Amino acid sequence: MYRYDEFDREFVFARVEQFRDQVARRLSGELSEDHFKPLRLMNGVYLQLHAYMLRIAIPYGTLSSRQMRKLAHIARVYDRGYGHFTTRQNLQFNWPKLTDIPAILEELAEVEMHAIQTSGNCIRNVTADHFAGAARDEVADPRPYAEILRQWSSLHPEFSYLPRKFKIAVTGAEADRAAIQVHDIGLHLKENEQGQRGFAVYIGGGQGRTPMIAKKVRDFLPEADLLTYITAIVRVYNLHGRRDNKYKARIKILVHETGLEDLQAQIEAEWQVIKDSDLKLPEADIAAINAYFAAPDLPERAEGHGLVAATRKNDAGFASWFSRNVTPHKHPDYGVVTISLKAIGEIPGDASADQMDIVADLAEHYSQAEIRVSHEQNLVLPHVALADLPVLYAQLQQAGLATANAGLITDIIACPGLDYCALANARSIPVAQRISERFGSQARQEEIGDLKIKISGCINACGHHHVGHIGILGVEKKGEELYQITLGGSGDEQTSIGDITGRGFSSEDVVDAIETVVNTYLTIRSAPQESFLETYRRLGAQPFKTALYGEAAHAA
Repeated sequence: MYRYDEFDREFVFARVEQFRDQVARRLSGELSEDHFKPLRLMNGVYLQLHAYMLRIAIPYGTLSSRQMRKLAHIARVYDRGYGHFTTRQNLQFNWPKLTDIPAILEELAEVEMHAIQTSGNCIRNVTADHFAGAARDEVADPRPYAEILRQWSSLHPEFSYLPRKFKIAVTGAEADRAAIQVHDIGLHLKENEQGQRGFAVYIGGGQGRTPMIAKKVRDFLPEADLLTYITAIVRVYNLHGRRDNKYKARIKILVHETGLEDLQAQIEAEWQVIKDSDLKLPEADIAAINAYFAAPDLPERAEGHGLVAATRKNDAGFASWFSRNVTPHKHPDYGVVTISLKAIGEIPGDASADQMDIVADLAEHYSQAEIRVSHEQNLVLPHVALADLPVLYAQLQQAGLATANAGLITDIIACPGLDYCALANARSIPVAQRISERFGSQARQEEIGDLKIKISGCINACGHHHVGHIGILGVEKKGEELYQITLGGSGDEQTSIGDITGRGFSSEDVVDAIETVVNTYLTIRSAPQESFLETYRRLGAQPFKTALYGEAAHAA
């Protein structure tokens, strides 16, 4: 893992003291809320429906046991005993007192954490594949490049006041687990035929009120050119991005309105000016950052294969958990464990302080003291010996963290919605809980198979509903909360935006509507092995519309 150097420490602690002074001025009345707003946003502080919210950065989703324990401590001392892990691989505390936030930031700084650039019109927290550095299908670990981007972008003087927020994601495998095609810039780390590393570069993806899939502008960008080329992209966006209308200010609108070919020419022209500048990455610098992410020295544990096989045979619960929540590791004697934060009927993405402490302990004992946060609002132990899986599973069970549903219908992504967010039109959490309870049977979930449900409480799409196999968008109409259903979305290497089925459903009817969609799929799939997404792409929306709305759907 990356460790702060002397500059990092001084920089973060200086920001804490600066914000402490700003909070004191706000509390004394010297600063109005309007004047305070841009200052708090630069430190990850939002004003929600009921209280301030603090969003903490977890760069590329990686944190240590020590850092997780600090988050648990903050949840207990300064909040209401829990935190919410988000689709940006961050953590939100929903109930801190403004007077306490400088102290929270100081405690975070003690463990090399902060809340800088988790909000505002800047380059946000860079995200990455949550299995990075561990997954067997990975070409190379993308996190060193995410760290290079983090260092480059932190308080970048040229890009601190962009037309709108700007999001970058990096993946290092052919299977895209970072949703790079729905980001402002998506980077696919790969190797060419000569074994040289570089990136396929995508621009202009995003969700919100105008969802768009990113366009590829470079099939192979050499790794040394990473910062110069990204700088060229952001400069062109900063120059031409809309500033008169925040709904049209993202780079995806610039790509759409300018045209990919024209915009690509502008980026290339800007790049030619700076490609050989000081931003060109020397091999020594790349190697130095890579060294922070060196793979752990994992001892051989061949006995694990037999132990897992025997436990799977004798324990059905472990067998389900292993098949859904354990992913192959680069080392054949190890696995990558997903800890679901989606226990049946609970709030997706929430973890109590006690659970955070338990995960920190388990990571220390079984996973090189390393934890990941996924954009799907789960936690990951990246380096677990197969021989340790049975005892790890038992300990997760005791903590209520052994739900065997990774990638299944109850592994729901949901934003905080109208229970917390001042922008939301409808509640997301109760709908997610009721769907989870409706489909809570393990046997039923396994019969349905891979199916991703994603729920947003407003058009800003923080719940990524556009790329859900089944997406649910909460809207408000004449004072009533309604839920619009989309089908066929996906955020992987074959990204697609879901199709709207028709009119929205009431809060009382939406869970029944989801069950109608699922039952229709089970009836029309060609074989038990055909996934929901495969069935939808084969047959289209019509069978589902007919089931939802009756024969009138044919005329729509």
